[in-house]
Amino acid sequence: MAKFDKNKITRIVATDCGSTTTKAILIEKQGDEYRLVTRGEAPTTVEAPVEDVTAGVLNAVTELEELRGIKIIENGKFIKEKTDEKGIDLYISTSSAGGGLQMMVAGVVKSMTAESAARAALGAGAIVMDTIANNDGRRPHEKIQRIRNLRPDMILLSGGVDGGTIKHVTELGEIIAAADPRPRLGSSYKLPVIYAGNKDAIGEIEEILKEKVSLDITDNLRPTMERENLMPSRLKIQVQFLEHVMAQAPGYKKLMKMTDVDIMPTPGAVGKIMETIADIHNIEVVGVDIGGATTDVFSVFKSDEAENEKGTIFNRTVSANLGMSYSISNVFTEAGLDNVLRWIPFKMDEAELRNKVKNKMIRPTTIPSLLEELMFEQAIAREALRLSFEQHKSLAVGLKGVQKQRTVSDMFCQEEENLTLVNMINLDMIIGSGGVLSHAPRRNQSAMMLIDSFLPEGITTLTVDSIFMMPQLGVLSEVHPEAATQVFEKDCLIYLGTCVAPVGNSKYGKPCVEVSLKYKDGKEEKASIPFGEIKVFPLGICEIASITVIPTKEFDMGAGKGNEVVSKVHGGTVGVIVDTRGRRPFNLPESSEERIKSLKKWYTEMSLYPGFER
Repeated sequence: MAKFDKNKITRIVATDCGSTTTKAILIEKQGDEYRLVTRGEAPTTVEAPVEDVTAGVLNAVTELEELRGIKIIENGKFIKEKTDEKGIDLYISTSSAGGGLQMMVAGVVKSMTAESAARAALGAGAIVMDTIANNDGRRPHEKIQRIRNLRPDMILLSGGVDGGTIKHVTELGEIIAAADPRPRLGSSYKLPVIYAGNKDAIGEIEEILKEKVSLDITDNLRPTMERENLMPSRLKIQVQFLEHVMAQAPGYKKLMKMTDVDIMPTPGAVGKIMETIADIHNIEVVGVDIGGATTDVFSVFKSDEAENEKGTIFNRTVSANLGMSYSISNVFTEAGLDNVLRWIPFKMDEAELRNKVKNKMIRPTTIPSLLEELMFEQAIAREALRLSFEQHKSLAVGLKGVQKQRTVSDMFCQEEENLTLVNMINLDMIIGSGGVLSHAPRRNQSAMMLIDSFLPEGITTLTVDSIFMMPQLGVLSEVHPEAATQVFEKDCLIYLGTCVAPVGNSKYGKPCVEVSLKYKDGKEEKASIPFGEIKVFPLGICEIASITVIPTKEFDMGAGKGNEVVSKVHGGTVGVIVDTRGRRPFNLPESSEERIKSLKKWYTEMSLYPGFER
């Protein structure tokens, strides 16, 4: 990466080349801080008839010029001699055009090295098309045919601890060689294969694969059973993505010459900004980006297994068939009719619901025009988010195969431990992104969708990305972390408020918590909130208050059942939301009448759909 004098960077253009739209933002230093000035967008031009991604970039940047009133481009090039009226200091970009980065991973043991390889690929911003392992139950010819049929952009091969046996990982290498894989984009180059396995097998892997693929060697991603070393693999993936995959897409060679730093895959850049924010503020974060076809979930949690100085582990998962338009039928199928209907505060029969799903599939770009259609879409969104988060928690786990101290009581337990790293009681912040969250008609609706789907515990700050600029800020954080962080917090994040959620179980109406909120002006508001309720305390954006929560002996706020918790809470467009529905996961009343009555009560307290009566 090129070296930059941060003090001299005062005007930045960043673009994100998506599959359909190219988005550009202009950031300028105003006084002592960096702020978003304006944004522009244009259709992505990677496909026919233009077949040159830079055309869409120039069109989006031209909109920045018109809105800001300065000259940024001249003769198709960025002006780098900056004055007040023209020029910029830095141009950066991310990309997911052409379907993003699609990978296959291979490992000796499916639940160990193959799983680590999948985490490395996901963290680098890839969609993992399939995972191949020696013990995955498929015969060699089935694995070979699978590789040929999928035609990934890249393969990550791993297996074996350093110094261990090399037989099994070389068998995987022979399967890849026998498949003689062809890349998805372009036909004039060899498919990139990254080897990140037992270092003792490097010689044999080179002999097996060097004539068939473009082989790149990096550090073992699982050098010992007790240690995972994913960063070298992630960096290699991004380099290969830039030099091989991106280079085949129309116009990307021109775009790579225009940028001042390497282009990053869009999901990888989003993960990078989340890691940066978590590190700077020393907090644990969960983020979600829900789109039309896929839903990405990111998390940064502290763990004893972490290798970095901050002691945090980053995980990303892609739910490739859970989305709000193209994949809406998959959400309906996986969630089930009852789980979707449970969020709708009026009676809707099965035929009506199925028709709405089908209409959304054949008209994926439509937006709700009636309030009832909005409620239906947000009910589907809750289930898409819930299912994606459950998948994320099942994959964001500690290392498997590690020897653990066992007591006598564990001797007869045959199940392998699968404890997720996602600890909701320790979670500090949830960040929501994607059209259904970022562009909900009321921010209260975004907050409620996040609460219902993620079920936060204890005290958790709720936020959404205002205009989805996290990818651009992610790549900017590689060059100028301070600028990226300032824009992220001032212009990108919209604070919805804080969710206060005791965990426990009781009967509706029984005592749950005593809450006292002390404002900066000295005023104090107190309330006794029974089980099964939602209560909102007003607390504006940028306001901070002190909260005291005293749960009954059945409920836990993170300090043990019945123990008092005192903390600071951040305000937002909604305020402080006390959610005493308790059970995680909680079940709505079985009776349709009682369920609708409860929903209407919660939705009214949250001011979700003012004026709704049915």
